[in-house]
Amino acid sequence: MALQWLILSYVVAAEVVIAVILTLPYPMLLKKRIVSLVSLILQPAASIVAFAGFQLLDLYWKNEHRLMCSSEVCTATERDRYEKSIYKAQRNVVLCAAGILLYWCIYRICKYNKDLEHLEELEKRCKAE
Repeated sequence: MALQWLILSYVVAAEVVIAVILTLPYPMLLKKRIVSLVSLILQPAASIVAFAGFQLLDLYWKNEHRLMCSSEVCTATERDRYEKSIYKAQRNVVLCAAGILLYWCIYRICKYNKDLEHLEELEKRCKAE
């Protein structure tokens, strides 16, 4: 299970780097090339949405079937283990949500830049006529 979260955290870190690279100001030619490169990566990277969604469902199922430790029968060690598992689950939910949200942001940034490029070409054609 830890390998899944490690992979997801690396993917989210890579998405953050890509989002930062896309939002930095570059010369127009370099910006077009970066956007086209990231656009090529977007389609295969869409699997992160399904992966994170599956992980969210897994977290929900585990939360619904988790043993509660709130009575006086629980020892301090059991209570600490229960609280630690709750914190881990909350962290993992945030990680899954961040992965999905960052993918959507990268997609929208690329779409915005492509639309902007298309409008600039259209403007050039209209001025040429």
